[in-house]
Amino acid sequence: MKPVRIQKLIAEAGICSRRAAEALIMAGEVYVNGVKAELGQKVEPGADKISVRGKALRSQAQPKLALVMHKPRGVVCSNSDPHAGQTIFHLLPREWARLRLFCAGRLDKDSEGLVILTSDGDLAHKLMHPSNLVVKRYYVSLEEPFPAGRLRQLLRGVVIEGEYLKVERANLVNPRVDRSSPELDVHMHHGKKREIRQLFTALGFEVRRLRRYQIGAFRLKGIPLRGVKQLSTKEVQSLFVVPRSHYRDEAPPAHHEN
Repeated sequence: MKPVRIQKLIAEAGICSRRAAEALIMAGEVYVNGVKAELGQKVEPGADKISVRGKALRSQAQPKLALVMHKPRGVVCSNSDPHAGQTIFHLLPREWARLRLFCAGRLDKDSEGLVILTSDGDLAHKLMHPSNLVVKRYYVSLEEPFPAGRLRQLLRGVVIEGEYLKVERANLVNPRVDRSSPELDVHMHHGKKREIRQLFTALGFEVRRLRRYQIGAFRLKGIPLRGVKQLSTKEVQSLFVVPRSHYRDEAPPAHHEN
């Protein structure tokens, strides 16, 4: 069998995304034939003995599939934290719970909405790599109205602890007469941990509710809270389509949309 990079093999086995696999290798958690692995190292599937965190890697790849979940608040996107409590993987129906899936772009515990789960390491890598500019849309509800005159601050961004946080687009939803609104529609190409919350906090606004309702051209529509659906090939492709609304001002769907 043709040699492959070890991080790609780990991702294809459903352990984690390729990026997370690279982090495990750099942390010394991956071994090949009893020797600590190196980033970018090539291995022969089925011939080399690989272990990740002390457990042998399955030599047989899992079926590749992608699921979308309507994540509720209070549930974490983790399958490796023993102290996480309830995770999105506890919500999976039996036929998918037996598979080793991972998140292709997480939401924090207090956020809700569209999450992609997959066993396809290449798909996860493509969705999360910043060079692919995958558009994600969020409904943001604040404790206080946000003035239209400060929207440019969201686009310019802020630096917090050495990290540059910003959004690509931001529009008020149902603005008042004074051109302010506690509700916004926000577009991002990336998504660092709790980035939207930290950005608004830095500008003096507390986020009351955060809901991701769209990735690419795929909207979280018709999927009930806690619901899970397998994506078709066409729907997977739609995740990489830049929606026309990204180029013009358009109100998001009502925030209660399922």
